[in-house]
Amino acid sequence: MNRSDGLVRRAVKPRENGAEGGGAGLNANTPDDNQDAHDSNKDQEDNIDDGDSKETRLTLMEEVLLLGLKDKEGYTSFWNDCISSGLRGCILIELGLRGRVMIEKSGMRRRGLCTRKLILKSDQQTGDVLLDEALKHIKETDPPETVQSWIEYLSGETWNPLKLRYQLKNVRERLAKNLVEKGVLTTEKQNFLLFDMTTHPLSDNVVKCRLVKKIQDAVLSKWVNDAQRMDKRMLALIFLAHASDVIENAFAPLNDDDYEVAMKRVRELLDLDFEAEAAKPNANEILWAVFMAFTK
Repeated sequence: MNRSDGLVRRAVKPRENGAEGGGAGLNANTPDDNQDAHDSNKDQEDNIDDGDSKETRLTLMEEVLLLGLKDKEGYTSFWNDCISSGLRGCILIELGLRGRVMIEKSGMRRRGLCTRKLILKSDQQTGDVLLDEALKHIKETDPPETVQSWIEYLSGETWNPLKLRYQLKNVRERLAKNLVEKGVLTTEKQNFLLFDMTTHPLSDNVVKCRLVKKIQDAVLSKWVNDAQRMDKRMLALIFLAHASDVIENAFAPLNDDDYEVAMKRVRELLDLDFEAEAAKPNANEILWAVFMAFTK
């Protein structure tokens, strides 16, 4: 099946062009990130907007969740069954970009990304509770597992009862609370007839507008037509937003012409040969291994 077949079609409605704001910030560098200067420091330094405060620098997980949340209602779509695994993919890529994990070498037999194991590179904590919890699980697992397996384990979607202890629980709620602490969301209680549910409506529209505009720019005004030249975090965000079925929310405000161009360029990225891209100089294999896991 073609990787781009899963793209959601937009219901055509007249809208104003674009979302207001600049590029969203990202997690600040920490001293121990120097362990992977090539893949980690460069990515983070290139992506931090000096005009943003530390509170608005978001992780990949927080950005994907923010795209999926309904602004006023404060919860993700009940029909979205993709975002759970998508957020686990975000966690693995965050750990890779921060120099904590890597993909084992292909070896003489040139094994593919799907069969190569995810191995620990550094066990130093990141300061993010979810990332450190996942890192602890990876450290304790011997023999190592593949990226595909780790996405299943962290999501709790495994038939192996011995692996259920690796499941990361309440990930969306924990990420939403992080966004509340950063002033992006707020917390409310809503009654749904038979039960009450904690929701997290948007409180800082500027941060989300910046995020949406950043994604739009990456495939429109700042399009480079070469995945290797794209910012690694932005490339990961586009792929994982698609895997989580929330990419549509970033493109919905566009006019029809820009929307078609944006979706066409996302399809071009989805149709790349991930094995070939991972083998190129300076490529980050973690990214491509996670991307491939979502296309199997």
